[in-house]
Amino acid sequence: MTTKLFGEPVRRREDARLIVGQGRYLDDIGSGAYAAAFVRSPYAHARVVDIDVSGALEVEGLLAVYTYEDLTGPMAEPLPVLIPHPQLTHARTGYTLVRDVAHHVGEAVVMVVAVDRYVAEDAAALIEVTWEELPVVVGVDAAEAAVHAVHPDVPDNVAARHHQERGDVEAALAASAHTLSFTQYFERSASMPMEGKGVHARWDADDSALRVHSSTQASTSVRAAIAAKLELSLEKVEVIAPDVGGGFGVKIMHPWPEELLVPMAAIKLGHEVKWVEDRREHFISSAHERQQRQEVAVGYDDDGRITALDVLVWHDNGAYTNYGIIVPINTATQLCGPYDIPVYRARVNSVYTNTVLVTPYRGAGRPQGTFVMERTMDRIAQERGLDRLEVRRRNLIQNDQFPYDWGMTFQDGRPLVYDSGNYPGLVDKLEALVDWPGLEDRRAEAATRGKLLGAGMAMYVEGTGPGPYEGAHVEVLGSGKVLVSTGLTSQGQGHETVFAQLAASELGVPIEDVEVTTGDTRRFGYAVGTFASRAAVVSGNAVALAAKGVREKALRIAAELLEADPGDLEIDEGLVQVKGTPGASIPLRTVAVLSNPLRYAFDEAARQATQFAGPGDDSKPPIAVGDSPGLEYTDYYSPLRSTFAAGAHAAVVEIDPATWEIDVVQYAVVHDCGNVVNPMIVEGQVQGGVAQGVGGALYERMAYDRDGQLQNASFMDFLMPYASEVPDVDIDHQETPSPLNPLGIKGAGEAGVIPGSAAIASAIEDAVGRRIAAMPISPTELYDLMRSDGEQVPRLPSATGVPA
Repeated sequence: MTTKLFGEPVRRREDARLIVGQGRYLDDIGSGAYAAAFVRSPYAHARVVDIDVSGALEVEGLLAVYTYEDLTGPMAEPLPVLIPHPQLTHARTGYTLVRDVAHHVGEAVVMVVAVDRYVAEDAAALIEVTWEELPVVVGVDAAEAAVHAVHPDVPDNVAARHHQERGDVEAALAASAHTLSFTQYFERSASMPMEGKGVHARWDADDSALRVHSSTQASTSVRAAIAAKLELSLEKVEVIAPDVGGGFGVKIMHPWPEELLVPMAAIKLGHEVKWVEDRREHFISSAHERQQRQEVAVGYDDDGRITALDVLVWHDNGAYTNYGIIVPINTATQLCGPYDIPVYRARVNSVYTNTVLVTPYRGAGRPQGTFVMERTMDRIAQERGLDRLEVRRRNLIQNDQFPYDWGMTFQDGRPLVYDSGNYPGLVDKLEALVDWPGLEDRRAEAATRGKLLGAGMAMYVEGTGPGPYEGAHVEVLGSGKVLVSTGLTSQGQGHETVFAQLAASELGVPIEDVEVTTGDTRRFGYAVGTFASRAAVVSGNAVALAAKGVREKALRIAAELLEADPGDLEIDEGLVQVKGTPGASIPLRTVAVLSNPLRYAFDEAARQATQFAGPGDDSKPPIAVGDSPGLEYTDYYSPLRSTFAAGAHAAVVEIDPATWEIDVVQYAVVHDCGNVVNPMIVEGQVQGGVAQGVGGALYERMAYDRDGQLQNASFMDFLMPYASEVPDVDIDHQETPSPLNPLGIKGAGEAGVIPGSAAIASAIEDAVGRRIAAMPISPTELYDLMRSDGEQVPRLPSATGVPA
């Protein structure tokens, strides 16, 4: 056979279309649609006293104004808690439009619909809302103090108290040869996709059907939410994710208020309605993430092996808990990373603040957990005078310990079990990739140029590919084209390429013959969504299973015509043939035609093939019991539990002591996501994640003042790294197949970002000799730290050897 695509570096098929401007994004749809705009709360916490819309009513082109009073039925009820959890004891969600109290700046209070966006914005500006300001809570420290309450019926501001425990922590700490404790902070950030959120809705009154386009990561979930909230039959609602210009987690929320309000307006007005988020709206009303205060106590022996770890996390979940407490649960359950921690306790208090709600942002709680564990490893190395790599080696889970059962539960309530891995191999590869033994020579060379050089590393384990399921439909047409459909959405990850590779590999057809459709409920109605590095694991296996079903059917049909056993047949380059017998073959496209009893009138090749095979068996019906016409198959993959990818990162920084500018001069990644479907796609995901990791370590910060006003709600003030600030990334792969799925794969989408802050903090600390206890860190903050009486950090021993 010549067809082999699994594991090959196939170039991304979608790029050519997108790069030359032939993409079709949300704002390319509905040029004749009415436009929606929103009046949003200017206060972080305030009661609505009165809404006066009279000033807007005279605006020419105004079509409708909606407030909470115009909402009826389920639309007037609070938004759902998407992922309930027994430890989320005080869940609170908002409404599609503020009912009485706004709990953060940017909450939608009034929706205006006009003939275009310009008129809608003008009308919105003329609506006067009278407010009664209420006390504001900003940040985890203020939430813990609970001088004021975000929600009056949650006086301590605690939405959830999550607890994970393994062994008797107090006893193990008391018995440890050495202990240390410290507190550190992780600041709030947010994803910034090139395309913000957007919704377009069209109502067909004759058919009572609604078609919605949304820039979403979960089209099937949005469909279900719209049907429920607008009291429509599910089969009368279609939701399509067109090309989506990035998501990173912010578009996994379902539904956003606008995804309900825009369809509602389209139904009421009997006309297309569209809303596209502007950048300021994205800053002040879309999901944020990251902020935590982390209190750590650790016990360890003379060799630096951890004997007990106790972590208390205060997690800022913003004003609402629509998405549950997945982010802090991820922190708690994956905090230990690749290390064999015998006694462990994690307690997370998830607290309300008068800021934008928190939902997953690429990494989704794992960067925070990695920051705890890896900074702990560095602290132990410093206290014991040991090399940082060696301390990690001594604590790693070994290869003969898999599957490694933590005796705890994961985010979905299933057992927390690492399926496979080779963590010592990751460290060995990283040491070689970054030339760890040669760092002292590099430090000396940098000093001759007046620069401070430091190196840091961090390891992580990431739960990937959670369920409950994804499905796929594969169909071979009479033209030879192969159609692959899945409900999973795509936001630039390369799904079209990867899914085409999997289908082509299984079917033995050229990849050019495969067409992939994602995120369109008209083509595939049941799916979960794109998040948690699950696309390749769950949808990829579903595509492979569906393609396998098509292949088996094709071989069965062809076997009758070729008078051969199906086991003696193979498909290669779109040709079904007898193994080792040249000429005994039939094109797969002809088999597709033959799978339909009406084939004879339409395809000459099928007629010839049928005549060649002789008369059919008149004792059998044209379609066997349990069979169906057409060469197509639908299948679902539902994982037993999550797979666990892993990796090790190293960062080398140079710092200018005149300006305290931090330059990441080298970044190395060793990554293990099981069997690699497409190494180019994986490396692209890693490189993109590293860019966001650098951003999270040095630039990205949502800066709120004490009144809950976001001080940097524009790209003039919210910093992200340019290409010039992101180093070239040296990448090495390690493939430890997962035993949990047929393809042996694990997820890769979030791998690049998870350990970034921990590795860069370690490198900065190594360079300047001062404790780094909060990220991100700016040159100004580093300057202030160096001028303060902050804790000095001892220089670590040379990486060329470990003290006895």
